[in-house]
Amino acid sequence: MADVISTEGLSHAYGSVVALHDVTLSVPQGRIGLVGANGAGKSTLIRILIGILRPTRGAAQVFGLDSKKSEIEIRSRIGYMPEADCLPLDQTAADFLYYAATLAGLPPHAARQRSSDVLGLVGLDEERFRQLGGFSTGMKQRAKLAQAIVHDPDLVFLDEPTAGLDPEGREGMLELIDRFSGFDIDVVVSSHVLGDIERTCDWVIMLDEGNVIRSGPLAAHVDVDTVQVEPLSRLEDVAGALASRGADVESDGSAIAVTMADGDPYLLVRDVLAELGVGIRRLGPKETTLEDVFLAADAAR
Repeated sequence: MADVISTEGLSHAYGSVVALHDVTLSVPQGRIGLVGANGAGKSTLIRILIGILRPTRGAAQVFGLDSKKSEIEIRSRIGYMPEADCLPLDQTAADFLYYAATLAGLPPHAARQRSSDVLGLVGLDEERFRQLGGFSTGMKQRAKLAQAIVHDPDLVFLDEPTAGLDPEGREGMLELIDRFSGFDIDVVVSSHVLGDIERTCDWVIMLDEGNVIRSGPLAAHVDVDTVQVEPLSRLEDVAGALASRGADVESDGSAIAVTMADGDPYLLVRDVLAELGVGIRRLGPKETTLEDVFLAADAAR
């Protein structure tokens, strides 16, 4: 599968402040999470990729096109939902979407129909003739999302799409993002909320102070075998026996995490429990969260 985004030695500084430092990426198509604390460089990276900011050094490509030389062609194939509240507050939602669609090159009749369809998709169908200035925060976020997809882009960049939303609004926004794969739209979701990325994405790019600390599939962030025994008083006996047979063991007093460089940890646990005559309460995978991965990668730097 061709990379949708690639960068080589990408760096950018605002005066003496370095926002991105030597970022090299190769990212396949799909739903991509861009993770980092506020100020990590997420928005700067997006602005470079869509061609509205020139990097201090290095190169970036989207769809294999150079962001410095082919910004118009790239923009014709992407959508962008900015973090900032930048809506024309004196326009109705219908007029705003129609304008966005015609700006993207749709003829008038198609633009009107497309804007109506997209307002229905994002849940603003009944609010189409209200001025945007009267919208709630959640409705404004949906309007920004609508303008990002009204021209049916191949890739859409969403910068902090759940910012300022209450739990119900956040859930609705994440459900909309989940639906993008059904429309064959690739998506980059920028967020400092790790749970949003885990919920919506299958690839993650982690940034910290302008540096890439991880880029890879979310599916890789799983599974250390865990054991709970009965009686609990025998837990340390089991941990010691596993360690003596070459397993890496961590115990928190209630369960054991077991990893092995070679061999099947399930078979080893079975044999040790049988030898010691200890019962088992649970044996299975312990999922490592994206937060665990982020903290571990940050600590290793």
